[in-house]
Amino acid sequence: MEIAIISGKGGTGKSSITAAFATMSQKVLLSDCDVDAANLHIIFNPTHEEEEIYIAGQTAVIDYQKCTSCGLCMEYCRFDAITKVDDKFVVSETACDGCQLCWRMCPEKAISMLDNDKSRMYTGSFRNGKVVYGRLAPGEENSGKLVCMVREKAKQVAKDNNLEHIVIDGPPGIGCAVIASITGTDHVLIVTEPTISGLHDMKRTLELVSKFNLKPWVLINKFDLNEDMAQQIEQYCKDENILFAGMLPFSTKVVEAMVNCKSITEWAPDSELTATLKSIWNRIINS
Repeated sequence: MEIAIISGKGGTGKSSITAAFATMSQKVLLSDCDVDAANLHIIFNPTHEEEEIYIAGQTAVIDYQKCTSCGLCMEYCRFDAITKVDDKFVVSETACDGCQLCWRMCPEKAISMLDNDKSRMYTGSFRNGKVVYGRLAPGEENSGKLVCMVREKAKQVAKDNNLEHIVIDGPPGIGCAVIASITGTDHVLIVTEPTISGLHDMKRTLELVSKFNLKPWVLINKFDLNEDMAQQIEQYCKDENILFAGMLPFSTKVVEAMVNCKSITEWAPDSELTATLKSIWNRIINS
């Protein structure tokens, strides 16, 4: 069973809840698909049993020994990634899209394409099972493709190790990486917060998930910071026949757990918050 935990915006506590689900005694495969800002490895400190290079694209590089400063590369670049500085044509690594047009147009063959190979995918073990996660290097793109790689690897590792549950920490938002994180999963849990922006982004996320014939759950985190808004979100879910997983209160214990590199279920196993999370987890996996 695959369950993806996502959110319409950052800061809702999605990763804290994912960490809690991954440490509820059963052996699991933890898949951190928030590749732009992967952080669960900080909490769980997994072993590195495998490391794979991910080629995120290419960047143009100019050989000034061959360049005659004809300017065709800058003229044809559709991304304004090439500029003239001190009589030299310079490629911006962040602006270059790797389309290879300048490489094809250069009459002197002075341009080559360099692979963006700083991103990685890691496989290892943590205290409750196996973990697979990706880390996209700063400025590199195609995060959706890296997420697909992480998910395929996670399925294979789970199968090889007889792990029944795959817990996916998806990225926030509604972009390609989110789509890659939820496609084909058994359950999607949307974590929101009791704010106007939380409600708005939750609605956008629900609209996205519905396009993939998935029936999502909604969980309100830190509901007691604005109970009126929390009730409004709950009522919206009831009116729209959306599965409502429940509400979690704000707790400083969650912060304490993260500071000590533990999930809340490990840090405070007898707390009411842990009991509520276990109840939510059981409801989802048994539905």
